[in-house]
Amino acid sequence: MTISLPRNHPIILATSLLIAAGSAPALADTLIDHVDGFTLTEDGKVERLDGLLIGNDGKVLRVLHRGDKRPAKVDYLLDGKGRVLMPGLIDAHVHVMEVGLGALTLDLSTTRSLAEAQEKIAAYAAAHPDHPWILGRGWNQEVWGLGRFPTAAELDAVVKDRPVWLSRADGHAGWANSAALAAAGVSAATQPPVGGRIERVGANQQPAGVLVDAAQELVGRVVPQPRPEDRDLAFAKAQELFLKRGLTAVADMGASIEDWQAFRRSGDLGALRIRIMAYAAGTEAMTLIAGSQPSPWLYDDKLRLGGVKLYLDGALGSRGALLKAPYADAPGQSGLPLLNEAQLRNLMSRAALDKFQVAVHAIGDKANARVLDAIAELSETYKGDRRWRIEHAQVIDPVDLPRLGQHGTIASMQPVHQTSDRLMAEARLGPARLNGAYAWASALKAGGRLAFGSDAPVELPDPWAGLAAAITRQDENGQPYGGWQPQERVTREDALAAYTTGAAYAGFAETRFGRLAPGLRADFILVDRDPLMVSSSELRATRVLETWVGGQKVWSAETASTP
Repeated sequence: MTISLPRNHPIILATSLLIAAGSAPALADTLIDHVDGFTLTEDGKVERLDGLLIGNDGKVLRVLHRGDKRPAKVDYLLDGKGRVLMPGLIDAHVHVMEVGLGALTLDLSTTRSLAEAQEKIAAYAAAHPDHPWILGRGWNQEVWGLGRFPTAAELDAVVKDRPVWLSRADGHAGWANSAALAAAGVSAATQPPVGGRIERVGANQQPAGVLVDAAQELVGRVVPQPRPEDRDLAFAKAQELFLKRGLTAVADMGASIEDWQAFRRSGDLGALRIRIMAYAAGTEAMTLIAGSQPSPWLYDDKLRLGGVKLYLDGALGSRGALLKAPYADAPGQSGLPLLNEAQLRNLMSRAALDKFQVAVHAIGDKANARVLDAIAELSETYKGDRRWRIEHAQVIDPVDLPRLGQHGTIASMQPVHQTSDRLMAEARLGPARLNGAYAWASALKAGGRLAFGSDAPVELPDPWAGLAAAITRQDENGQPYGGWQPQERVTREDALAAYTTGAAYAGFAETRFGRLAPGLRADFILVDRDPLMVSSSELRATRVLETWVGGQKVWSAETASTP
């Protein structure tokens, strides 16, 4: 989805956020003392600590334990006053620019019915008469209990004087009004591209208003593109949203050259506060951004383009996920392959040839089987530590689960998807195919590596909700009792590892950050409770007090401000 803000929108320089963050002095030895802290070791064990000595390069000099002698003199001393200190959390799968742009436009993610969404769309349009397009995201017909996709006519009822284009919560379908369809030239005669579907209505097969997966580009190509200043503002907003939840690093899945330039502008201005492991949106963007090899780490390990993101199928919610058997609630559909098997191998090979890491979006069991087949074949040619990534790995045939432990494959999964999608997944798959759904424990048992994330803005970039879901398989209301497919729960330590050391490993960053140890970047957070000791409901309510990146305080609850 592409979003453009009106030209008279106020732009706030990202550098001003550093003032609000209350950064600690740079280039000075820092002692964080009197904390009730912990980190994880390389093998995932909990190591308790009560102090941290940080060098003037932003790296950990010493991890201090009870009884260890403190240095006699330091340049900067912070008395932790018994607060809990832990490694900064890492979200292994987000869409950085979409998070920021989505936060600055129409947000339908909290709507619980079509009528409520219509009311919100009408109010937004009335409040922004100068916007040539009404743009936004977050609708979900499953949450609305609609039993079908919404229509263009239902958008026309509230906004008909200008185009409206709204992305579904998962980003795999778009909802257009008649003006948007007309602007894009989408009519009964329009054929969907390969990997896309146009929902239709009536005997004359007029477009109903929703376009799925690759068909979204029919409208997306005429939507005004964000300007550089729009992206700068959106990125500043995204950083704030990440840091306030304790995220010190993210993997950006699908960076464009425009996104990359926004990150670079922020870095050049000294306003890059979070670490970004970027994966280009396809091989063309990959070479345009980085050339013939992954980029070096920039801005003191805060930015690197190390890989490429490929899409093999769509999502369950829009029935685009590629399944081995038809959907239980739509027997005529089995999903939409966005690449055939030869195309997938060619693109993976193109990236691997120049030592770029490959991350493939695969949600359905057939898509996951195809990725695993490709990994097995390409591993014969491309030796060494490749760390092939499967993004989501949401539904896997149990016969394929053991293959997650082969060839260094990483399962990059999002725990909150399981709690959000539970009822929808049951309807889409039927009971016979649930054993391989959101199979975190099985991935570990097979010898695979887990990296947890949120897929924000599909879900909130909230690692605390993700941790709670991972250890309980329950939502915020404690449902279902005992957990959904509870055999796939993971331990608290494994969940924390997937949000720290595992996520860093998944991005080839484990020698730079992801835990607190001498020589690694001092990325940590101070929180109001010990996540190792509290109940799952208390874990969800964890409040971040301060966020530190590279030994500098970059966000504080006391001085937080919204850009």
